Amino acid sequence: MIEKQKEEILIREAPENFKLEDTTIWSFPERGSWATHSGKYRGNWSPYVPRNLILQYSKKNDWILDQFLGSGTTLVEAKLLGRNAIGVDINPQAIKLSNSNMKFTCQETSKIFIKEGNANNLSFIKDGSIDLICTHPPYSDIIRYSNAIQKDLSHLDYEAFLQAFINVAIESFRVLKKKGICAFMIGDIRKKGYVLPLGMSAMQKFIDAGFKLREIIIKEQHNCRSADYWNGRERKFLMLAHEYIFVLEKI
Repeated sequence: MIEKQKEEILIREAPENFKLEDTTIWSFPERGSWATHSGKYRGNWSPYVPRNLILQYSKKNDWILDQFLGSGTTLVEAKLLGRNAIGVDINPQAIKLSNSNMKFTCQETSKIFIKEGNANNLSFIKDGSIDLICTHPPYSDIIRYSNAIQKDLSHLDYEAFLQAFINVAIESFRVLKKKGICAFMIGDIRKKGYVLPLGMSAMQKFIDAGFKLREIIIKEQHNCRSADYWNGRERKFLMLAHEYIFVLEKI
């Protein structure tokens, strides 16, 4: 436990009984509430995911990038684990929330930068300067994270999203160091009862950009918001309860 300065309160720096995942099936029934983490930001990922990825694929003082920053979950974990980090988001409200969530002290020392910007254009980041990309993009337009921000990927339908994701992959490849790792989590979506394989299609954009696929991790979803909708109703199809974590390497 670390005592925070002035208006800050006590924080717990790590989950209890934490251990690294060692298979390609991940499941975290408890979302995680240490440090400044919370599940209030709809669609943010469990901090257990970036904690595992950061510990598996980086070392202290490495540079980590999250170009879909959201509420700052990745950057909180980077700070706790002694990594430097850059967070980018197109939504100024996400920037404001992330800055608030980073207001804590911990035993590690790191450099943290948060910038409003577009994942399709990371020109302010030098070529080959990032050790690990650890990010959680939107799932096409399933959840819209802004009202009408131009180039917000969460407003794009399936085909338009995948087209825009080409530049996300290209920029990710450019900013990573050689042998650097890009890990991102994404799920499939359902439209009019039919599944659209957003996960595998998004992964292919990164392979087309030059990445080599190291791992496909299946993450079980818990506390799905749609679960209540189906209680007492006739199910015409299965509820999607999995997401993919793709781990790719710049060769």
